[in-house]
Amino acid sequence: MTDLVWPVFVIEGEGQTEAVASMPGVTRLSIDLLVEAVGEASALGVKAVALFPKVDPSLKTPEGREAANPDSLMCRAIRALKAAHPEVGLFCDVALDPYNSDGHDGIVRDGVILNDETIEVLVRQSLVQAAAGADVIAPSDMMDGRIGTIRDALDQAGFAHVQIMSYAAKYASAFYGPFRDAVGSGGALKGDKQTYQMNPANTDEALREVAMDLDEGADSVMVKPGLPYLDIVQRVRETFAVPTLVYQVSGEYAMMKAAAANGWLDNDKAVLESLLAFKRAGANGIFTYAAVEAARLLKSC
Repeated sequence: MTDLVWPVFVIEGEGQTEAVASMPGVTRLSIDLLVEAVGEASALGVKAVALFPKVDPSLKTPEGREAANPDSLMCRAIRALKAAHPEVGLFCDVALDPYNSDGHDGIVRDGVILNDETIEVLVRQSLVQAAAGADVIAPSDMMDGRIGTIRDALDQAGFAHVQIMSYAAKYASAFYGPFRDAVGSGGALKGDKQTYQMNPANTDEALREVAMDLDEGADSVMVKPGLPYLDIVQRVRETFAVPTLVYQVSGEYAMMKAAAANGWLDNDKAVLESLLAFKRAGANGIFTYAAVEAARLLKSC
């Protein structure tokens, strides 16, 4: 259970819940209810969460300015969670897609992703999250060179203790759709992300990306998606022997839940078998929306 990381979605308000229609069993929660839910997860043995905001559309801009707001929904949620549950590790997403009016992970101008301009915002985003209490900064944007720049900025600002988990091997996948619904970026997305996410047919590029991010100062790396990319998890672990995490992404989770709902799969067995596959491939940590469910199942074994 200590290998499980629970991705959670936070919304504005108090006492508010919003079901994610494309992800059965997943609910966006206002900060007060999220604090309560994370406490229950911690009691079951889930000691890490990955935090993602659903940002008010009125705050979205082409430059993603809200990402660097020290009083953003994300930063307020970090402060509340760390105050209530200091024992729970917080992985905090760094990317602009929840904040951009066009749904991209970086700043777009004339149809082109601006790598260096994006990194400037990502640095400011990382700093406000670290100041709020983030344990692990998790850049998921796939811009080139952002790990080294963020590491330098964190160190210079007195946050040398804050770790970086790089989404180093993040593929341009068809399995992300429900997540984009959950954070409210799907409907806004113009075009696709193939210019900065990785080609699903390419395995060697993953090793190059991981090597670069480790050289720039990443403490751990992420492979995403999960089950369709177990070969990448295994290659990364065997090549680098560094902490390697894997993300059982929204599409994987939704397919499993839909099949179980139709009686085509045994839900409990499928959940545990999928997690076992990640461990067999060498993953040190597993991001999964089924983390709390899996913790209950494992306690009952």
